Amino acid sequence: MSSFRPGVGQAPKGYVPGLGRGAAGFVTRSDVGPASRPAPSSDAAAGDASAPSLDAVGGSGSPSVGKADDGPTGGEGMEGSLFSGADQNFDDDDDEADRIYDAIDERMNSKRRKHNDDGASAATGSAIGDQFRELKQKLADVTEDQWAAIPDVGDYSLRHKQKRREDVFTPLTDSLLESRSKVNSDATAGGKNAMAGTTQVLDGTATYTAGYRTNLSGLAEARSTVMTMSLDKMSDSVSGQTVIDPKGYLTSLSNTKIASAAEVGDVNKARLLLKSVRDTNPKHGPGWIAAARVEEAAGKTVQARKLIMEGCETCPDSEDVWLEAARLHPQDQAKTILAAAARRLPTSVKVFLRAADLEAHDSSKKAVLRKALEANPTSVTLWKAAVDLEDADDARILLSVAVEKVPHSVEMWLALARLESYENARKVLNQARKQLPTERAVWIAAAKLEESQNHGDMVDRIVDKAVRSLDKHEAVVTRAQWLKEAEAAEAAGAPLTSAAIVKCTVGRGVDDEDRQRTWADDANAALSRNAVATARAILAHSLAAFPTKRGLWLQAVDLERKHGTASSLDEVLAAASERLPRTEIFWLVRAKEKWLAGDVDSSRNILTEAFKANPDSEPVWLAAVKLEWETGEIERAQKLLERARERAPTARIFMKSALLERECGNFDGALDLLEQGILRYPTFAKMYMMGGQICSEDLKKDRESLDRARKFYQRGLQNCPKSVVLWCLASRLEEKVADYGAGSASAGVTKARSLLELARLKNPKNAELWVEAIRLERRAGNDKLAVSLMARALQECPSSGLLLAENISTSPRVEQKSKSADAIKRCPDDPRVITAVADLFAGERKHDKARKWFERAVILDPDMGDSWAKFYAFEQDAGTKEARENVKQRCIAAEPKHGELWCQVAKAMPNRRKTTAEHLEAVAHGILEKMQQFN
Repeated sequence: MSSFRPGVGQAPKGYVPGLGRGAAGFVTRSDVGPASRPAPSSDAAAGDASAPSLDAVGGSGSPSVGKADDGPTGGEGMEGSLFSGADQNFDDDDDEADRIYDAIDERMNSKRRKHNDDGASAATGSAIGDQFRELKQKLADVTEDQWAAIPDVGDYSLRHKQKRREDVFTPLTDSLLESRSKVNSDATAGGKNAMAGTTQVLDGTATYTAGYRTNLSGLAEARSTVMTMSLDKMSDSVSGQTVIDPKGYLTSLSNTKIASAAEVGDVNKARLLLKSVRDTNPKHGPGWIAAARVEEAAGKTVQARKLIMEGCETCPDSEDVWLEAARLHPQDQAKTILAAAARRLPTSVKVFLRAADLEAHDSSKKAVLRKALEANPTSVTLWKAAVDLEDADDARILLSVAVEKVPHSVEMWLALARLESYENARKVLNQARKQLPTERAVWIAAAKLEESQNHGDMVDRIVDKAVRSLDKHEAVVTRAQWLKEAEAAEAAGAPLTSAAIVKCTVGRGVDDEDRQRTWADDANAALSRNAVATARAILAHSLAAFPTKRGLWLQAVDLERKHGTASSLDEVLAAASERLPRTEIFWLVRAKEKWLAGDVDSSRNILTEAFKANPDSEPVWLAAVKLEWETGEIERAQKLLERARERAPTARIFMKSALLERECGNFDGALDLLEQGILRYPTFAKMYMMGGQICSEDLKKDRESLDRARKFYQRGLQNCPKSVVLWCLASRLEEKVADYGAGSASAGVTKARSLLELARLKNPKNAELWVEAIRLERRAGNDKLAVSLMARALQECPSSGLLLAENISTSPRVEQKSKSADAIKRCPDDPRVITAVADLFAGERKHDKARKWFERAVILDPDMGDSWAKFYAFEQDAGTKEARENVKQRCIAAEPKHGELWCQVAKAMPNRRKTTAEHLEAVAHGILEKMQQFN
């Protein structure tokens, strides 16, 4: 493209090839030339002496870039340097730019050098002087005057510090000089705490008094001496005693609050916050109160008082601010503050009450309250406070005025009525009823007033009229509120008023089908709150509405038995027997109560009436027999049983008949009666048991008696194979065949073992049979077999309390604790397990724990006689007389009937007529004897 084309002339001026088609021109390095700047010619230097050279502009004095060994030169095809030519002119802006760039380069170079130096010092370990290198560089700017003004280095080492401090002097105070003079005078008089004279040497240091200047060490010594004198003054004349109470002193120290840094910070924040509150709303009284309390909590009482007084000035209409100010100030100042508050707020009741509280004498308090009543005649609170300070006569006068000023206050009317006589009280209450027609308290007060005068008929009329009047005036009084009023009347000693309220209001708002259940619940609820009269009234109303409900009568009987008298209980039982003559329990309970009270004739008459109403009732016949039996009328009891066998020949009648004959020693007659009963009732197991016991225990112990007893038991087992007790009695009989001369002991044990195995086959999973088998083996000396049987029994009956208790009591001592824990996990509420654990603690002499577990056992099952007997035996061994008596009385009240040990003693023929207390003593005595043998 560089060749010349013919026919085309020279390109015009300003022509740029390719511009029309969008091509742009560019400059290459060859066009620019080498980067080095050639040395200026002498002509150029002469022609423009003022123009600085490029080196001068750079200011570095270094050779130019064009002198580099490998750089391009002008002879290498370059057309010339960019800055070449003598006609290049440099202006001031170019010079300024060069200086700026040079400064930047120098700054960057210095930073690089510093970085390189730091790295080298870290690698080689820098010297201490290198750390002050930058600071030393600034020393170049220090002038000679500044160098001269630098002070000399002093000696501040510790070895000279004490000496220099002793060289510092300060003037003495007058009080110290006076105390020093007094000490010197005491020393002259022979005091033991004397200080030295005017000049004293202490550890080589002198104390100077001239010019009232002294050494600081002397000040410390003087302070120590003064403190010693103060302590000596507080001591008594007797050596070793002090008038300071050490406990009180320590208490005061413990009460001293030491604020932590966090608490101080919180107080400061609270101050700032409350200051903002006061500044924002200065008329806001709670803000001033809060600020004062913050200062009080911080221990700055003076500042708190100052703040609250400022609050009183800013918020003069806030009674709370005035009251807070009175609280923060002493009593005398508080009176002044409250006087100002009363003048500012004459209608503030709180201010006057607080002012009255600050007065020490009643006369002053009365004056304050009367002044308050002048300003607030309708304040009930002020009237109450004023009345409380007066005696009865003056209080009556005040109340007569009070009811005129505040006729809407029912409390004032009632208080006035209480202070008046009966006639005047009626007038007062009538006036109150007119003023307050919807207030039930006035009507109730009128009823109480009539009851206090023994006007019982008026009470019901007043309460009934009250209910109708309140309904007329549309006063809303709920049924629950009326019942509360009834309980309150009972608590105030007005049972008739309580009963009248219940009678008139207990049925309000209750559906007919829910009345019995609701009223029974109301009676129980009132009884739980010890409102016995209210509960009695509710039940009386319920029985009037439902006279044939057995449950309500039983509830009423239970209430009278626990909270009533013997006469009230007899009245309820008589009414129940009259309403429900076919229910034997009311006849029987009434007859028993009379018998326990010693009135046997009345008890007989009651049972006679019961026979008329229930001629074929087995319980009535047996109760009559028991009455005659217990009172020693054996013939009458036999006749009654004979008539009973004709009229009501039940199995129990035959059994009781045989039992009576057995007790009388007529064993043949008893066996005949048992045979008659067995013919009628062949599945009644107790007849077979009694027959076997008579033959084996009461008759002569020979082979004939043994055979007769075996026959009874065999017949019983055939007809009653599920009777566990019968199986146990049969096995015990076989175990004792040696006593009857019918075989060896081992043969008897073998026969007994086989019987028990057969019993377990017919009655699987029966714990009593397993226990009997285990005890049989232990009595026979087969302990290993007993342990094996126990393991099998626990596998078959893992939750049996009887087995678990037996396992605890028969295990080695080292295993008893673990077995007790396992038993409690399996049966936590079984009284036999709990009793076994208690026995374990008692054996370890842990009396408190044992007593706790015995208590738990008798609470779980009060009918378990064994628990009571073991508890009583424990108290006999380790308790007090009071504890033993307490357990005994509780057992008598519970009347237990069950328990293995208990039944063995209670059902024995010699003990049948004994009381519960005697049974308890006998069982406990046997337990103690067994414990002594074991120990």
